[in-house]
Amino acid sequence: MSNTSAADTYRQAMQQLLARFIYAVQQQPPFIHDDCDQDALQYLQQLESLPQLSGIEYAETGQLLMCRTVAAYPHLTPLLPRDLLWHFGGDCLHYMPDEEIEKFQQLDEQLHESIATEQAFDYEQERTRVLGLH
Repeated sequence: MSNTSAADTYRQAMQQLLARFIYAVQQQPPFIHDDCDQDALQYLQQLESLPQLSGIEYAETGQLLMCRTVAAYPHLTPLLPRDLLWHFGGDCLHYMPDEEIEKFQQLDEQLHESIATEQAFDYEQERTRVLGLH
């Protein structure tokens, strides 16, 4: 496999998690109500457009939206995959305990090792193993 395969696999896993999160958010209040306020609609629109962004805009907007989710919509926090907090990093890491950060660091190191050695990387399988989710 090429060294981009491991990176592509990781990106695809994050895009899938993000898509599932967006879908879950769309099914929750206040977004399902006809009288949803403008601020909530703006948040939802930004969240829905996040997968189309790239580079620094994707990273910064993602970090902002994940933090906003926790701060402004705490009822959505259980729907937010912890992987996305790690993925966007920065201020999102304030919402993760040190032990969890250490596990995601291990997972990240394995990803980068796979990229460097051009080995296959199954994110879901490695995630399950590292996080002890058998």
